[in-house]
Amino acid sequence: MTNSAFNLPVRKASMRDIPHILALINSYAAEGIMLPRTEFEMSENIRDFSVAYDGNVLVGCGALHFYTPTSAEVRSLAVFPEVKQHGIGRAIVEALEREARENELEAIFAFTYAPGFFKKLGFDEVERGELPLKAWKDCLRCPKFHNCDEIAVLKRLKNVMTLSFNPRQLFPGAEKLIQLPQVAARPEHS
Repeated sequence: MTNSAFNLPVRKASMRDIPHILALINSYAAEGIMLPRTEFEMSENIRDFSVAYDGNVLVGCGALHFYTPTSAEVRSLAVFPEVKQHGIGRAIVEALEREARENELEAIFAFTYAPGFFKKLGFDEVERGELPLKAWKDCLRCPKFHNCDEIAVLKRLKNVMTLSFNPRQLFPGAEKLIQLPQVAARPEHS
């Protein structure tokens, strides 16, 4: 394997990458560092993933999972242990950030045991309560749900940021399908 990630391209993952990604992620899951993933979950979410290979060896992967039209999570970031500290994780996060910017997102966030790594990439530590969308999805199936020790980090990509759930924004016409609170119009004064 090479000593530097600077020559290793990061590309979007494909279905043929699934066995390699699973092996890497689940090796960390066996240590309790990441959530385990299944082949079914990987197949459903493969378009979220980007990968870096050194020859035929997967040396790193990461996913950008969209939560709202304005935010996404950097998740399943894993680097082959023998090549940590060679810039592979940085290259993957930078590729995911470019993808977020191309999709005009306002922010990306992560839950991590390595906040220093993310801080070097411009992320700030935040209270997990600022990221409510995450807590009710993957976290519910985590064995550490009631005693989570991961740190929430956030990187603002634009000055304005809205992480709140707005059904009208996500589902135009939703008020026709479900009862949404109506805001009474204020009378105009002349």
